[in-house]
Amino acid sequence: MPSLKDLKNRIESVKSTRKITKAMQMVAAAKLRRAQEAAENARPYAKRMEAVVNGLAASVKGSDTAPKLLSGTGKEEVHLLVVMTAERGLCGGFNSSIVKLARQHAATQKSKGKTVKIITVGKKGREQLRRDLNDHLIAHVDLSDVRRVGYENARAIAQDVLKRFEAEEFDVATIFFNRFQSVIAQIPTAQQIVPAPVPEEAEATTLYEYEPSEEAILEDLLPRSVATQIFAALLENGASEQGARMSAMDNATRNAGDMIDRLTIEYNRSRQAAITKELIEIISGAEAL
Repeated sequence: MPSLKDLKNRIESVKSTRKITKAMQMVAAAKLRRAQEAAENARPYAKRMEAVVNGLAASVKGSDTAPKLLSGTGKEEVHLLVVMTAERGLCGGFNSSIVKLARQHAATQKSKGKTVKIITVGKKGREQLRRDLNDHLIAHVDLSDVRRVGYENARAIAQDVLKRFEAEEFDVATIFFNRFQSVIAQIPTAQQIVPAPVPEEAEATTLYEYEPSEEAILEDLLPRSVATQIFAALLENGASEQGARMSAMDNATRNAGDMIDRLTIEYNRSRQAAITKELIEIISGAEAL
């Protein structure tokens, strides 16, 4: 049975931990508001970009002059996975859910005899994937020094991906991230970015006449679309991370409070038992005299 001093020290330790988790919860709540606004503001632009690309792509799909980013390499043997996670932990299952989805995708492709290559964005994802997929890791993007993710960060990642595609290092590229839904709900998402996926129901744009040709416009627009999708994913991830951290720290604060209550009860019982024992000893001694 722990002594009164041990119980008191443990109570003080848990109280200190609760102060930290409460502070982290408040910081995450403040960051969440800004990150959520950024993610929500980026969605209309990303959707509009997707609609324009789909309209143009429907016009040239299947054409011999279609850009390589649209038509692809003609095979699907090598898959590139761009796994986006956080640089820090203490955010519940945020990182694990993304890594789990990426692992499932990698396992599926490997079972089909495909080659898998992985680029990690964020330290936590790399740490987890190194355990069983270390041989498939080909590059890492460190954003630990970036206080606020911007379009330049997304464009740098996109340029690296596109350069590898031009060098025929892979055939299909997919990004993995968490789409923000609410503070308690983030949706692990896999989204193909290369070659540009065109829905079967997409219809050619007939309301506009383009100059130069659709192919020439797509040559310029598709790389921008890849960067835009990566940027939107980074923003969604940022909001999801803060939401997950806020929820996790709130749970940790509540659990710390419950533990303090239990330890306080145990401390009071032990203290009362010690006092009772001392009184019994005093009474017994007095009666002996």
